[in-house]
Amino acid sequence: MNTRTYVCIDLKSFYASVECVARGLDPFKTKLVVADPERSEKTICLAVSPALKALGVPGRCRVFEIPKNIEYIMAEPRMQKYIDVSADIYAIYLRYIAKEDIHVYSIDEVFMDVTDYLTLYDMTAKELGQRIMNDIFEETGITSTCGIGSNLYLAKIALDIWAKHVEDHIGILDEETYRDILWDHRPLTDFWRVGPGIAARLKRSGIETMREIANADEDLLYHLLGIDAELLIDHAWGRETTTMSDIKNYRPRANSLSSGQVLAADHGFDEGKLIVREMTDLLCLDLVDKGLITENVSLYLGYGGAHKGESASGSINIPVSTSSARVIIPCVDELYDRIMDKNCYIKRVGLSFNNVTDESFRQYDLFTDPAELERENRMQKAVISIKNKFGKNAILKGMNLEEGGTTIERNAQIGGHKK
Repeated sequence: MNTRTYVCIDLKSFYASVECVARGLDPFKTKLVVADPERSEKTICLAVSPALKALGVPGRCRVFEIPKNIEYIMAEPRMQKYIDVSADIYAIYLRYIAKEDIHVYSIDEVFMDVTDYLTLYDMTAKELGQRIMNDIFEETGITSTCGIGSNLYLAKIALDIWAKHVEDHIGILDEETYRDILWDHRPLTDFWRVGPGIAARLKRSGIETMREIANADEDLLYHLLGIDAELLIDHAWGRETTTMSDIKNYRPRANSLSSGQVLAADHGFDEGKLIVREMTDLLCLDLVDKGLITENVSLYLGYGGAHKGESASGSINIPVSTSSARVIIPCVDELYDRIMDKNCYIKRVGLSFNNVTDESFRQYDLFTDPAELERENRMQKAVISIKNKFGKNAILKGMNLEEGGTTIERNAQIGGHKK
């Protein structure tokens, strides 16, 4: 009575397929890579076409790793285009499944609980999955693959592993067939949530398959992996207790807003501080736009150059819960000065506003002028209104025009890539 049926659909080599279709080319015959030609050969490819994958080129390689004897098309990333196509495909899902039963896992992958729709459409899960896949291809030219499972985990594994081995690219698993077909599958890293680090720790103890995890001593697994062992043991048996309703009803205990960027070049102390100030200012606008306030900030600095691989991090409490850049930026400056090594160069920055709450919970202390903060809040809202109407670069601060600033360039990007 409690058995559910889940479908997981993935858009094959999505970015590369979109670029091929836009050029009237077949992704399975065209050697195409999505990467920014203005960056160095060390830049990571966002996607490669199935034709390139068939030649052994991995999907997230760096440009210089593509064999020199392979001729290919380099397509400049167009993130807004990919978002638009993904939205069109999501509209196809909504023809068949209500949004309450769809979980968007990424721009090119979704989970759907189709249990209550099979009787409605008088279809099997495979027939419904095939119908949706056909619609996607006919209307967008994008090929997709499908996993079907009796729980969310098995739907994901059916997609990631088993669909690759069947002619119609629709993998189907329940707990029994999972154990029959994939218990001895290698490598373990093919399985969802098993990364190289976990696989290496297990291998040192002679464990290299899901069968061996299922039959291993649980105390050993907890010793090796801590609390993560509980989930891995369930997955080894093909079990998953999380349902679609659990995902939809989940509310985190604490909320945060974050921003991060990988810099095109290494930056010294002063330039790094400018970049952090710009990021803080933009994140403050996000708070205002969402009607939120914060009381704590975390900062991560990843070093480059001779100190590549090293990092610094820390956090600082804000004197009063606020969205005010005038209050928050000096605190972030103080935090930056405290953790940044002046002998190092910055390559990565991560900024997070923690313990975010609704602005209705705002409280003032004896040293805060409510009228001044209200004036700033109105000014911030005016800035947001102008940016929304005329573009993010329609209004800028003086620091955005200083040498080393990145805001103007980032405002012309989506997810760190050109629109």
